[in-house]
Amino acid sequence: MRFEIIISLSEFNPNLLNLDMLTAEKKKYTKEDYQALDEGAPFQLINSDLVMTPAPTSYHQILSARIFKLIDSFLEQSNNGGICLFALDVQLDEENIFQPDLLYIAEGRKAELVKDRIIGAPEKYGVKEFILVDPIQRNAEVHSLQEGQFVLKQKSGIN
Repeated sequence: MRFEIIISLSEFNPNLLNLDMLTAEKKKYTKEDYQALDEGAPFQLINSDLVMTPAPTSYHQILSARIFKLIDSFLEQSNNGGICLFALDVQLDEENIFQPDLLYIAEGRKAELVKDRIIGAPEKYGVKEFILVDPIQRNAEVHSLQEGQFVLKQKSGIN
């Protein structure tokens, strides 16, 4: 079901605004609030806010599946014991739970991190490198942790 809200600015009357609503303190959500959501609800917990994320496009999903296949094939051939997972909750702390498209976990960190969700991550929390793929611009960037900051190490694209 899709909802649309259309506001005609010519009909807008600022005197009808409820100023109490504008100044009211915004609710801060917790890990418990997030866990109470139905499985598959399109939200992430970011800085204590529930942020709705739209469903990915078909191209996004196809690209994610192809990248997963590449990583999974490499892991099987190299027999290094790491795992690659599709969207799974990654709890950084009590106020932040993200759902990356793909997630690689090295053998040495599986027991420490893998529960009903991933608990811990980026290298402040555990990640040493991440890859951003932009299907619209048709490019990818590899960022690596150096001296406590993520630095662009490689960028490639298709013209």
